[in-house]
Amino acid sequence: MKLIGITGGVGAGKSLVLARLSERCRCRILLADEVGNEVKRPGEACYKRLVELLGEGILLPDGSIDRGRMAAAVFSDPGLRQEVNGIIHPEVRRRILTEVERERARGASDFFFLEAALLIECGYEAILDELWYVHADREVRRARLKEYRGYSDEKIDRIFASQLPEETFYRHCCRVIVNNGDVQETYRQIEEALRQTG
Repeated sequence: MKLIGITGGVGAGKSLVLARLSERCRCRILLADEVGNEVKRPGEACYKRLVELLGEGILLPDGSIDRGRMAAAVFSDPGLRQEVNGIIHPEVRRRILTEVERERARGASDFFFLEAALLIECGYEAILDELWYVHADREVRRARLKEYRGYSDEKIDRIFASQLPEETFYRHCCRVIVNNGDVQETYRQIEEALRQTG
């Protein structure tokens, strides 16, 4: 079973690529963001430490962590953001590795695709067989984020500024899937990547 990371900037179309992969090969797909949300739930590994660090102001009435409030609390404080990441990322990594081993033991998948925007920053290259970059031009991404998520230009600019430059993705990833809007062309590149990897 090959362990492949899927990364790329916001709005690049990673979801489209993953949906196609799920149709075209025997695979398991895991979204790191979903694992990250799991570990913050009440009673889970990171919950108590995050509330102690950030205060009860990040909680919703039902006691769960409000992601928006948490993001606002750490947004303007790089030191605090680092502390939060130091709590969350090791637990997320541990759970991902557990899921990979579980899937290997099942023997039902040829590929395990791990999707995350921060695969490079979080050092996942060390555990991956390959890292694939889903690329779309900035203006294509901007148009998608406005249309599908209702983001303002200011919000998009902030997000773009916080993400790695394209050269870094190209340097770290062995395959690039360009997803600028021609879906059939994107599918062709996915087929090619699967053929070369399998």
